[in-house]
Parts: sequence; structure tokens; C-alpha cells
Amino acid sequence: MAYLKRKKWFYPVRSIDANTLIKSTTSNNTSNGASRVTLLEPRQASVDEIAYIHSREYIESLKAVTEQGGGYLDGDTPVSEKSYEVALYAAGGVLTAVDKVIATPKSNALCLVRPPGHHAMPTHGMGFCLFNNVAIAARYAQNQHGLKKIAIIDWDLHHGNGTQEAFWKDDTVLFCSLHRYPYYPGSGSGQEKGVGPGAGFTINIPLAGYDSNKEYLDKFARLMTDVVRPYKPDFIFISAGFDSYKNDPLGGLGMEISDYGELTKMVRAVADETCQGRIVSALEGGYNIQELPLCIESHLAALVS
Repeated sequence: MAYLKRKKWFYPVRSIDANTLIKSTTSNNTSNGASRVTLLEPRQASVDEIAYIHSREYIESLKAVTEQGGGYLDGDTPVSEKSYEVALYAAGGVLTAVDKVIATPKSNALCLVRPPGHHAMPTHGMGFCLFNNVAIAARYAQNQHGLKKIAIIDWDLHHGNGTQEAFWKDDTVLFCSLHRYPYYPGSGSGQEKGVGPGAGFTINIPLAGYDSNKEYLDKFARLMTDVVRPYKPDFIFISAGFDSYKNDPLGGLGMEISDYGELTKMVRAVADETCQGRIVSALEGGYNIQELPLCIESHLAALVS
């Protein structure tokens, strides 16, 4: 399943047409099973749902900024008069996907949402992110569907500091991030493991910018086998960033287009074994506008195969 909200998303580099992206990622029935893809109509997340993760003070302040015509939350995070509304749809789209996957046996979902979310902290937005879509959805799956154990796999180039912060003291959410380090946002060392009840439930795998894609795939395979599978999650979320692609203008980690299919297959193998195949993947970074659809298609093909 894929998710469509608006015709335009805004990237740091340029805008991209969502309909074109979805057409590109579902055009080849033979390779990616497009006949098995259903587009879902999203809803807005409610303020109470956003408040599963974010403070009400931050929610109100973001709304106020947009009502005044927009501005900057920080040097990297501009907002317009429509950003609050769009952010509610981005978060709500992932919640829509959670409902559908839980209601549909052996299904999964890909949420092509903007703005992304994994840098959004409980008290403020940053790094192009307004609300933490995946973190909100993880708590929603627990609060509304009674799921006990959630795993979040973040393969974005950048560390998911907002998601880490949300579950830093929580043993009911296993947060795993592979990312370039040291790099933006500065967090994500291997020594960051959570505290209190959450100690050991934050797993950071920092990678140097010159690491090979083979090393990345090997470390990812060990993560899935040695950490995620034994955790036996009830549901798996993927923070699917594609800026680790070798030609991404914001960094890259040497990943090939086909590698995203391999990552997805590894996640699916664990999901099939532990949680009835239930996966919701949400778009995070990815800024090579020409080749981003090919990276997403590789991911989608493995999801629906």
C-alpha cells in the first residue's frame, strides 16, 4: 500500500510532484507488483494524537507560526502558512496506514509523506521535520491497538535524534538507527543506549562516510538477526531515508539503488517471523530528485513481492 497526500512536497533542493513519484514507483507490474498496491486516502492526525509525542506547547506554537504566515523554526526548518495542516496529514497518513495494516492480514504499507519526521523532538521541530510521524504512529499502535512491543528501524543517512529522544526511557519501543557519524544532527554515537527502563533499547550503529555499501548491509543483517528478531516486536516501522544513496547531494553512504530492496527483504523476513508481516514504512530523507523514485521503487518492490 502506498500513501498520497498532495501534488507537491517541498525538499531542500526543489519540489517534486507526488503523482509523478507514485506513477514511477508503481509503473512496472512485473518488477514491483503494482497491481497489489492500493492508494490510501489519509486523514489528519488529531492534536491529541500528535500529543502522544509532542508537547501541547510546541503544537500550539507551530500552529501560531503558520497562522501568522510562516517563518523558521531553525535555520534548516522553514514553515509556510500551510505547514501545520500538511504536517497533520503527514502524521495522519501514517496512522491511516497502521489501521489498514492491522486490519489486513499479512500486509504492509509505504507512506510517501512530507514533511519528514525523525528529527522532530518532543518540544520542537528541526532538520526539515515538524511532527515525528513514525514516533507518533508507534505510540498510536500501542494506545489504540493494544500492541505491546514496537521496533523502529531508521536507515536514513542522518541519526533519528527525535525518535531516540521520544523513547529514550522506554523498553516497549526498540529504536535502531544506522547513520553517518559524526554528522548532522551530532547525536547517534554507539554509546547512546537509553536510560532507566529504556537502557539497551536504543541501538545506534554509526558509520563513517567512506564505509562501503557491503559493510552497511553486513551490519544491517546482524542488527536484524541479533537484535530485532530476538526482541520479537508486534509491529515494525521503517524510517525510510534514501539520502544514504551514493549520489545524494546531502551526504550519501555509498548505497546502491538495489540495496534498498535488500534492506527491505531483511526487515520483511523478521516481520514475517515475529509480527505477521506487519510493517509500515514512512519516507524520511532523500534529495536526489532524479533517482529518488528508483530508490523508492526498489524498496516498494521488496515490500509487495
